[in-house]
Amino acid sequence: MAHYAEINESGTVLRVIVAEADFVATMPGTWVQTSYNTRGGVHHDPHTGEPSADQSKALRKNYAGIGFTYDAVRDAFIPPKPSADAVLDEMTCTWSEP
Repeated sequence: MAHYAEINESGTVLRVIVAEADFVATMPGTWVQTSYNTRGGVHHDPHTGEPSADQSKALRKNYAGIGFTYDAVRDAFIPPKPSADAVLDEMTCTWSEP
């Protein structure tokens, strides 16, 4: 089982589900896999919360949430911008306040 985000034409996440890849392949719409344990481009051990030794498991910078945007160029899920002044950190695809 894995987590998948359904995105619309503009890349906005509509919903996130847990399913088998074979099932998702039969679903209408556009679905992109997301990692529940990835935050800021770092994969975290689900048992300890600490960064995993194997960072090859990091997937698409952030776990997708409703309202996030999937950026296909960055291959990343980006959370909604929290304020007009927020600046996107290109490495983590998270926002910071100046």
